[in-house]
Amino acid sequence: MQSIHCQPPEDIIPEIGYFVHRKCLPSWIIKKTVTGGIDVLYVIKGQATYVIEGAPCRVRQGDLLCIPMGTHLHAYTHSDDLMECFSICFKLRDEQGRTATLPLPLKNHIGIHPDVISLYGSLNNAWLCRNPGYMLKSRAIFMLILSRYFELLLYERHPAVIDVRVSNAIRYITDHYSEDIGINDLASLCNLNVNYFGILFKQSTGLSFRQYLTAIRINHAENMLKHGESSIAEIAERCGFSDAYYFSRVYKKSRGIPPSKEMR
Repeated sequence: MQSIHCQPPEDIIPEIGYFVHRKCLPSWIIKKTVTGGIDVLYVIKGQATYVIEGAPCRVRQGDLLCIPMGTHLHAYTHSDDLMECFSICFKLRDEQGRTATLPLPLKNHIGIHPDVISLYGSLNNAWLCRNPGYMLKSRAIFMLILSRYFELLLYERHPAVIDVRVSNAIRYITDHYSEDIGINDLASLCNLNVNYFGILFKQSTGLSFRQYLTAIRINHAENMLKHGESSIAEIAERCGFSDAYYFSRVYKKSRGIPPSKEMR
């Protein structure tokens, strides 16, 4: 992550129209149509050509295609390299119910990501089994998929699956952020040399250990301030800051306003 509170749109709500794990036969085509929602296509094998508003767009393994609602298109696969993909059509609204757009490029090569494919597998299972509550579960899984696409395309970095040792360190930070923990503690927890751990942590998260710890503390402090749970001094102490003045300075630098302005 580039920043722990870096945001593409946070208030979007997808309404899924259809989802399919498509394994094309040689005769597969999409006849000329107009999309009734946003179509997102993730190609995991083979190739196909989508003719979008009259312009051919060839997609191949690892490509992500995001077609806006109301687009004229038709498509066909290539008989010598049949396409396999995950395709989902949905409408997008914000929290006020207004139609929203997906802030992703029409086509981008993101490569093959096993974690994304695993999420699509979970979505496929929920969508096909249609157990009670399946639509809510499907929407939740799809939101995780969109979050990964935002990470890959909007956060200006292309994170791989986070190293399990860094994942363990992150879990430790979120559980013990209020304590006096240092990078040596985390490196020891992960059985790594402290210098190597520092490099690995920043490669995986985009932040140094200290920056990440501070961001977690500030995020928690923000929650406490907005819910009016305690005084600023108490919040500072409970979030691991040495004193209220230092906390206020760090908070203002992070959020642009002093903590007193956040309190209910």
